Amino acid sequence: MSEKYLQELADPDGVCYGCGHAHPTGLHVSSRWDADGVHVLCEHEPAATFTGWPGLVYGGLIAMLVDCHSNWTAMAYHYRAEGREAGTLPRIDCVTGELSVRYLKPTPMGVPLLLRARVEGPVARKSRVVCEVYAGETLTAVGDSVFVRVDTTRLAASAHAAPADERSTG
Repeated sequence: MSEKYLQELADPDGVCYGCGHAHPTGLHVSSRWDADGVHVLCEHEPAATFTGWPGLVYGGLIAMLVDCHSNWTAMAYHYRAEGREAGTLPRIDCVTGELSVRYLKPTPMGVPLLLRARVEGPVARKSRVVCEVYAGETLTAVGDSVFVRVDTTRLAASAHAAPADERSTG
């Protein structure tokens, strides 16, 4: 198992605010396989700028951490299902299809967070990821989301294409 994080291996030039290691001011979410071979882990200590209520982590940050880390969990499972290391070609990419976060308890500031995620069910074009968020020993939130394997070149082209009724015919 590599010492590097999945993001460093598979997308060293990534610019996502949450998980892009090349983003100059981003969160630099870093995901790695747990020794148990089932879970993908991420540790993060929120900066003071992510305070919601006094002394508590802003819920939107928790959602962002769950989103980025769960996406990388889905991709890690896809690489493993194909018997490959993260970062080998062809590249594997997933996007968020559904994102759900249940906030179970307030998440305190000043406490390192541990995100512990796994794919539930089959690793397929659409994969379900469950992500637990711990502040110390306390489970504070659970993400239950779906990630879709995509070809990002085609995805970007379709996102930037004008709808048929808005295209110029001239």
